[in-house]
Amino acid sequence: MAITLTERAARQVRQQLDKRGGVALRLGVKKSGCSGFAYSFDYADKIQADDQLFESNDARVVVQRDQLVFIDGSEVDFVQEGLNSSFKFRNPNIDNTCGCGESFSLKTE
Repeated sequence: MAITLTERAARQVRQQLDKRGGVALRLGVKKSGCSGFAYSFDYADKIQADDQLFESNDARVVVQRDQLVFIDGSEVDFVQEGLNSSFKFRNPNIDNTCGCGESFSLKTE
């Protein structure tokens, strides 16, 4: 499977990397929140040996291979809601999200 970006998300990634520099957006997952996990976002200044690179709509995303199980198959969008804007995940691996939407739990097999 893969990580894909909508055109809006890819445009935002390209714009931010043009401003700041770097080679890709780094996506990850960290233990956090009431449901167990939360997404993390950072810039990748280089691609590490344990990274998996994805390219979508002319933008690059890297994920550490050991974190792919949490977000593999996800589509990332960039949405504006009033004055707020953020990346939103459509993640097929999620079982449940907390009430505030900041954390999630994974499906168990």
